[in-house]
Amino acid sequence: MSAFVTGGTGFIGRRLIRRLLERDHETVHVLVRAPKPETIESLRTFWGPDAKRVKFVEGDISRPNLGVDEKEAGKLRGKIDHFFHLAAVYDLKAEPEVVVAANVAGVANALAFAKSVKAGCFHHVSSIAAAGLYDGVFREDMFDEARGLEHPYYASKHKGEGLVRKETEIAWRIYRPGVVVGDSKTGEIDKIDGPYYFFKLIQKLREVVPSWAPMIGIEGGRINLVPVDFVVAAMDHLAHLEGQDGRTFHLTDPNPMRVGDMMNALAKAAHAPSFTVRVNAGLFGLAPPMLTRGLMQLTPFRRMRKMMMKELGLPDDIFMFVNYPTRFDCRETQRLLKPAGIEVPAFDDYAWRLWDYWERHLDPALFVDRTLKGAVAGKRVLITGGSAGIGKAIAHRLAKAGAKTMIAARDVEKLELTREEFALEGLEVITYSADIADPAQCATLIETIIAEHGGLDILVNNAGRSIRRSIELSYDRMHDLERLMRLNYLAAVQLAMGFLPGMSERRAGHIINVSSIGVLTTAPRFSAYVASKAALEGWTNCAASEFLDRGVAFTNVNMPLVRTEMIAPTKIYQHVPTLDPDEASALIVEAIIDRPARVATRLGRFGQALQAIAPNMGRIILNTAFRMFPESAAARGEKEREAAPSADQIAFTQLLKGLHL
Repeated sequence: MSAFVTGGTGFIGRRLIRRLLERDHETVHVLVRAPKPETIESLRTFWGPDAKRVKFVEGDISRPNLGVDEKEAGKLRGKIDHFFHLAAVYDLKAEPEVVVAANVAGVANALAFAKSVKAGCFHHVSSIAAAGLYDGVFREDMFDEARGLEHPYYASKHKGEGLVRKETEIAWRIYRPGVVVGDSKTGEIDKIDGPYYFFKLIQKLREVVPSWAPMIGIEGGRINLVPVDFVVAAMDHLAHLEGQDGRTFHLTDPNPMRVGDMMNALAKAAHAPSFTVRVNAGLFGLAPPMLTRGLMQLTPFRRMRKMMMKELGLPDDIFMFVNYPTRFDCRETQRLLKPAGIEVPAFDDYAWRLWDYWERHLDPALFVDRTLKGAVAGKRVLITGGSAGIGKAIAHRLAKAGAKTMIAARDVEKLELTREEFALEGLEVITYSADIADPAQCATLIETIIAEHGGLDILVNNAGRSIRRSIELSYDRMHDLERLMRLNYLAAVQLAMGFLPGMSERRAGHIINVSSIGVLTTAPRFSAYVASKAALEGWTNCAASEFLDRGVAFTNVNMPLVRTEMIAPTKIYQHVPTLDPDEASALIVEAIIDRPARVATRLGRFGQALQAIAPNMGRIILNTAFRMFPESAAARGEKEREAAPSADQIAFTQLLKGLHL
């Protein structure tokens, strides 16, 4: 026996060819378009020793008779027992004309060529998409009953299959696979499609929500998933059974799962939170279509939808799968496959392999330059408070990454020491002495940087001051609130507004504000500090909305407790787990690379969620902490040595690592 395969270099095709070679086909001819030597070598390696029986035929499914040279076609005439047509476009994002050219014209060309070489049987790989959005059970003998074929992909698969079904000059068999996912044994897949579009959403949830937290999801319709190894094994077996010409085979799961169950299986595989409460997605269909279409025409809704789809990497039509209405009867195909022991494995048994392969090989984040150098090389960056602590650590990372690094601080001597220290490593840092809490000095700093460097690409508002003192001890200390507001809020805003005009004009820029975990957790004893940082975050969030379409990004970094000079007066912090400045600077690096709205630790996000969901519970926890930990000697205006922390205090700080107490 010999075979001819189109689409043989594709994900399903190359696996089918391996099966055909194992079946001792004398020769397998594979249609290729302008084959590259490295591609051919890769395929031969995949097929192993039997690859010597594979013959490559140059051609193109978009051309008449597949564009195969007549002399080459003559050599094949009367020698092809099985003609497998797999070449097609399987992509919801593809342009309609591309889909039609491949899935309709391509089928016509393949059929014409198969007849011209007098092939034995034409095996056409269609899809369950040929049923469109038929509402109910679609049998293997059904075709004209298909409904909901408005989508170009569905329509093309239906028309392409229709061409085969009308054929009378050559024997044919049609295979309708479900949504093909990776190999159930290895997880291997070659592209992101179908359910894989939801993987990024699950990954993002895992990054921000603890795995034990219950989530609200959707129930959805039933989605028919089949692993590629099942599809290939079934197709190979059915193609070689006697007496099956003129039949259609559903290569589908007889017990398809709901979208909600699929999402939970993937969430489990990803160690992400499960969708414990699931809403029937059919409820969304109760809204009149004209209303939903009208809303999507409004600019705010259109932009929100576009941004969400871009963030999650979803195609526009993915949501038609959520309420997928069609069930596929595959009992006849199952009857033929059962003697060979070929069956669809349970999705729960191999979902982890799909996830693992995707995250290691196909996650779009793997192909993005996530290096700090890629984000800042050659860019102008100013870090306030850059001569010590977090600011110095950030400046060091940026200078090593090739940024034009500028730091501002009050202490001229510390600035010079920092410059010399960097120079010893071959790093350059430009220093500016300024007390940015003084509006006049802050304005001069802005003018100087614009005059000397033409503005900034990134501003890191890191300089800040903190006070750990209860409100009871602050009744007569309004000056504490005023000086914190002057530095932590007003100075940062003055700098931002000084550089924003240039960023807006260039339609590029990033302003990063070093805020505090206290804003998310409302830590007691830090009312003045938290208020100043909360004010800065409030201004930032408003600015982010105003400048979104100008290409300027804003990020708040809710920094946990960091061991710097700022916390030195509070002796109890010597016994509390903290980050060192270099660890803290890594959060700023994350902000620079990803440009998110917020960077926070898990504890910070948990505190934020607790304040939103159960504020009274949060206050109980914080009040307990407030009473458990004493005022510092500095806050009381005393100089005596403070007592070592108790066992309860140590346990509490270990549990809430990084929280200001």
